Amino acid sequence: MPAVIEAAPAKLNLALHVTGRRADGYHLLDSLVGFAGAGDVVTLKPGPLSLRIEGPFAPGLSAEDDNLCLRAARLAGGRAAITLTKNLPVASGIGGGSADAAAVLRGLARMGHALPGNPELLGADVPVCLSSGPARMQGVGEVVTPLPPLPAIPLVLVNPGVAVSTPRVFAAMERRDNPGLPPIPRFDGLADLANWLGQTRNDLEPAALSIAPVIGQVLEALRANGAAFARMSGSGATCFGLFDRADHARIAANVLKQHGWWSVATELAPMPAPR
Repeated sequence: MPAVIEAAPAKLNLALHVTGRRADGYHLLDSLVGFAGAGDVVTLKPGPLSLRIEGPFAPGLSAEDDNLCLRAARLAGGRAAITLTKNLPVASGIGGGSADAAAVLRGLARMGHALPGNPELLGADVPVCLSSGPARMQGVGEVVTPLPPLPAIPLVLVNPGVAVSTPRVFAAMERRDNPGLPPIPRFDGLADLANWLGQTRNDLEPAALSIAPVIGQVLEALRANGAAFARMSGSGATCFGLFDRADHARIAANVLKQHGWWSVATELAPMPAPR
């Protein structure tokens, strides 16, 4: 059987409202999720279960048993020689580990293994990453409502290279019972999406800024270099900026790299990643 290759696109919380907290401590979310054209790549070949990690961010990951790719394979009862090409920063608010785990599950399904009925055991973002398409994510991540395709808007992803602890960000929040998202329309282009996003929030952004002020510098730099809208994704520290043209996004990404930050020009993927 030939190798199975799965894209693991970056997950973006375009809007992220924290609407409550359960008795067990898990936070309730309401989020518009989109996916970028940029991401990691997972390759599976028949063989005993193993994991090799390569790519620019491989040094930040361990291939030991607790790696999400291996945990995903075990949850699906599958065996494969897995190669993860790690192109995205680790623990950066764009769902890298969850996207990788979801790509392993999709790849194993193509190899004949059933998708597990409880992918949320691997992490709150894994269910939405399984489809890798636009969605409204609610609850603690287990309620995923697919949405129509988003427009293919040029965007820039930027990470300043600062690790931000998700539990610490949640602990620093001042309010956890915020209103949910407004009704989500079909978006025709950049103006529609930017205007709607302007009515929403990332409720984790103020807390993350208090922990890592450099996030504010990233957002300012995105706006100063032409982003029509800029926001932090997830619990940070990666931020995204939406642009009117792909060449403007490329220029901005190159300028932001001069700060020593990881920066890439890509686009908001209009459709689910290829299977």
